[in-house]
Amino acid sequence: MRAVSLAIAGVSAFCFGFSGPMAKILGVAGLAPLEAVWIRMAGAGVFLLAVLAVVRPRALRIPPDRLLFFAAYAVIAVAAVQALFFMAITRLPVGVALLIEYTSPVLVVLWVRFVRRLRLPRSAYLGALIAVVGLAIVVQVWEGLRLDALGLLLALIAAACCAGYFLMSDSFGEDVDTLGLIGWGMLGSAVVLLPLSRPWNIDWAAFAHAVEVSGRTVPVAAAAVVLVVVATVVAYATGVTAVRRLSAAVGATVASVEVIAGALIAWVLLGERLGTAQIVGGLIVLAGALLAQTATARTGAERHAAEAVEAAEAVRV
Repeated sequence: MRAVSLAIAGVSAFCFGFSGPMAKILGVAGLAPLEAVWIRMAGAGVFLLAVLAVVRPRALRIPPDRLLFFAAYAVIAVAAVQALFFMAITRLPVGVALLIEYTSPVLVVLWVRFVRRLRLPRSAYLGALIAVVGLAIVVQVWEGLRLDALGLLLALIAAACCAGYFLMSDSFGEDVDTLGLIGWGMLGSAVVLLPLSRPWNIDWAAFAHAVEVSGRTVPVAAAAVVLVVVATVVAYATGVTAVRRLSAAVGATVASVEVIAGALIAWVLLGERLGTAQIVGGLIVLAGALLAQTATARTGAERHAAEAVEAAEAVRV
């Protein structure tokens, strides 16, 4: 069961890894970053909701008492994470902004420990910290030490919202359909991002052309489809599923492998070479993720032990 959960988390990280390379292709085609984000969110929301309307219409139901949760998910877990990160990289080096956003596993672990008051194995804490160190090496944070106060604030809020994504994905009950939540969240985020993205200014004719990136010719429409279907619909669906099976703390740490997946995909598709720092940092991130996932086994064992004790006491009564 744990192996399957980790495999799902790995698939999610791999799919999310297509985000950067596909967004880069759209950027070469002339789209602004926030325009690409809007196409990603709107396309994913419409696509997923349309599929659900045909194959599982009950998933589209929003329980009346969960309406605020759905709205918060769209605003915090989706729209804010996307918009704040892209706003942050206009004032900070990309590597620094990426590193700050991916401190979210540490924030999740701290929230679970001090707010939810749940004890976690040491591997959960240590794994999260090791993963952040590895990410710092991957993005070579020492090459971008210029910090802008507003950019730093935006990146920190993005990290908090990213942590919110993992915590909210782990908190809803059986009355909420996972795919329905994701679909409405994507569409809702597209509505929230309208004033920032201004999709009416998008050059839609660009999608009929191909662009050359690192000596490779790529159809813009194909890149958009991969961004919407693979890097968003499949990535979020498997990501939320993994978080619910592994816990928010472990799922967040394993999700940091996305940065490594993105670097590998960019290497294969775009010809962007991996340096020594990326390889070493990637191995450290993987080590942190593997260490954190052992928390799943320990937590599960403790849960089964507690259930056994409760069952024994019930028999005695």
